[in-house]
Amino acid sequence: MTGERILIVEDDPHISNVVKLYLTNNGFDVFTAANGTEALQKTEQIDPDLVILDVQLPEMDGMEVCRQIRQDNNVPIIFLSCRAEGTDKIMGLTVGGDDYITKPFDPGELLARIKAHLRRHTRLNTPPEQQNVQLCFPGLIINPATHTVQVNNADVSLSAREFQLLLLLAKQPNVVFGMDEIYQHLWQADSIGDHRTVMVHISNLRKKIEQDSARPKFIMTVKGAGYKFADSSVADKEGSKDA
Repeated sequence: MTGERILIVEDDPHISNVVKLYLTNNGFDVFTAANGTEALQKTEQIDPDLVILDVQLPEMDGMEVCRQIRQDNNVPIIFLSCRAEGTDKIMGLTVGGDDYITKPFDPGELLARIKAHLRRHTRLNTPPEQQNVQLCFPGLIINPATHTVQVNNADVSLSAREFQLLLLLAKQPNVVFGMDEIYQHLWQADSIGDHRTVMVHISNLRKKIEQDSARPKFIMTVKGAGYKFADSSVADKEGSKDA
């Protein structure tokens, strides 16, 4: 996942620069705004894929910025605020925010949430006819409409979770999905560190679709990051047998 436009609305230059550097290093195109008025102007100009929005801003606070953006734009909005009270979080979500993270924050967690919201936004805005398009790879055919999978022209039986996992990865080849992100997608809940469950499902899926599960060519491990789906030409070079 690279090239998505992220707008950071933050009046503290230190926080803005740190977040911008971190996201830029992870492949995003990052823009900044230091106040509410500038945030609305930048939203119109660059049409961001996601907005990171501080609550306490000069000229116009983040809540009002969110309200105005929501009048004609469904871009994902993540509030990033020093206000940690429950009422502030409720207000942020009520006015149209998709998430609320309090300062100080872990940049890794912010990145994970950004990726999750971008994926969710993409799924929700993909036309049904595109969602059911058959996915074809060398030796592997995935049919979302019928929930069927063929490996080397032979039908393979997958559980509902295994099929969801395969489809999640295969729809975005070479995009790395973290453990927590996969868990949240499959079980619609936070993993709370339960990575073993994801690893077991990856292992079972490999046994069913890979010719050699110890040397996979489709479901690849990215050390320290998670998993991705690769075609055979890429997988032969980057494969890892660790689940």
